[in-house]
Amino acid sequence: MDETFIYHDPTFNTQSTTSLYPAIQANEMTIAKNVLITGAAGFIGQLLARELLCDPKYTVTLTDVIEPPIPVGALHPENATVIKADLLKSANTIVHKSLDCVYIFHGIMSSGSEENFELGLTVNVDATRALLDVIRSTVPGIRVVYASSQAVYGLPLPDVVDENVVPTPQSSYGFEKLICEQLINEYTRRGFIDGFALRFPTISVRPGKPTAAASSFVSGMIREPLTGIECVIPVQDRSLVSWICSPKTLVANLLYALTMPSDVLPRHIRSVNLPGIGVSIQDMMDALEKVAGPEALELLKEEDIPEVRTILYSWPQKFDNARAYKMGFKPDQPIEDTVRDYQQLLAKSKAKGVNDYTA
Repeated sequence: MDETFIYHDPTFNTQSTTSLYPAIQANEMTIAKNVLITGAAGFIGQLLARELLCDPKYTVTLTDVIEPPIPVGALHPENATVIKADLLKSANTIVHKSLDCVYIFHGIMSSGSEENFELGLTVNVDATRALLDVIRSTVPGIRVVYASSQAVYGLPLPDVVDENVVPTPQSSYGFEKLICEQLINEYTRRGFIDGFALRFPTISVRPGKPTAAASSFVSGMIREPLTGIECVIPVQDRSLVSWICSPKTLVANLLYALTMPSDVLPRHIRSVNLPGIGVSIQDMMDALEKVAGPEALELLKEEDIPEVRTILYSWPQKFDNARAYKMGFKPDQPIEDTVRDYQQLLAKSKAKGVNDYTA
């Protein structure tokens, strides 16, 4: 499960008469109103829930294996319902006929899935299928947005990856994500759901504590030095490139997925690589130094951790996001802007005397 700290960008103004997301404004009559988020105690679930709960049009059900909090700063907390549930056993308690959209964010991360195969398969695959089966029997045809991952890809890889490259995952996590992508394809083909599988880049900068993801250091090497804490980089290769996306861009694209026309992809091909940018470890170190000064680099320690290195080197380093742009998703911002955004959020949180990094 992801960390539960909350990251909020103040430029997300859902009360403004001018939408930050023109596609949402243009399709206001078709926008989903009743939304379910699984894995809602995690970072991405909290991030999206906060934005939805700043708009009075939405009611949001948040569910997880622990009771998820209502995000700090939500303008309409009265529109939130919080349910602690094990999807494998009680998905029927969270799916109701008034739902318009389901975001599937629950899961065991990459390193965690590799360490415990049975648990990863149970949470990432079995629980997802159980949820989809309840959806198709209770409220068939609704929009389902599944959080997949670039981890579905593995070696050998071309220099540039797009959706025409055959996924060959080299991790249990990627294998489990690919299984669920095929479920989304088949359930959409048959009309059980109107689904999309969005392959996330590594999201950085994530607030909070390190996760069990192999890519956790990509946030940690920015987040920890900015708070005076040491971070271990698990490879000794500054040229290693990670494909990342800022939280700001991720939320914009998740919100857009609510209104995206179903026919932008064939009903049996529902996967898309979300936009990101390629940054090397050296690029991230340079951005950190520009924003926080050379002293921040002294808190970075480079070590070789073979089990993590193997996973990282199996992932793509460059994508062609032409399909995503054609579908209407927005590009990401430069890494230095993302580092600066996070530094500013920390400063605002410190000024407020809180430690949830909420702007």
